[in-house]
Amino acid sequence: MKQAEFLNVVMPFKDKLYRLAKRLLVSNEEAEDATQEILLKLWSKKKSMESYNNVEAFAMTMTKNFCLDRLKSKQASNLKLVHSNYGDEGSSSLQKQVEARDSLSWVEKIMDELPEQQKMVLQLRDVEQYEYEEIEELLGMKPTAIRVALSRARKTVREKLIQKHSYGIG
Repeated sequence: MKQAEFLNVVMPFKDKLYRLAKRLLVSNEEAEDATQEILLKLWSKKKSMESYNNVEAFAMTMTKNFCLDRLKSKQASNLKLVHSNYGDEGSSSLQKQVEARDSLSWVEKIMDELPEQQKMVLQLRDVEQYEYEEIEELLGMKPTAIRVALSRARKTVREKLIQKHSYGIG
């Protein structure tokens, strides 16, 4: 596989790899490093890549495993927590922009507190828009377990957001 072919295969899902890494590692820098590392690993496997049924699923699994290993390693204590600034385009008022950023920030904080499996399922299904079958393949979970984890994750996020908006505290 030549470089151009590799780029045609890998580049369409590169951002998904980054978003998954960002969700797991929190830090932009760590997520960028992880994405780069996965791309290098994929490049080293370019000769055998044609034998994979779904290169994207393979890459997402590699990313998940790499990030989880990274979190378990001694380097986990050195991970930096970096809060991203989210731009909101359009002509909405400053107040609405602030509220939208606040809600997004709260959803991210709540997601970060979820158990690992719920966090992964919610990220893949609701953020990345993966189909249940793809999640099943990526995480090696049964369909029922995926639906239960997703339901619990959504319920937790919903309840904590309602609590936040009702009481103004987290």
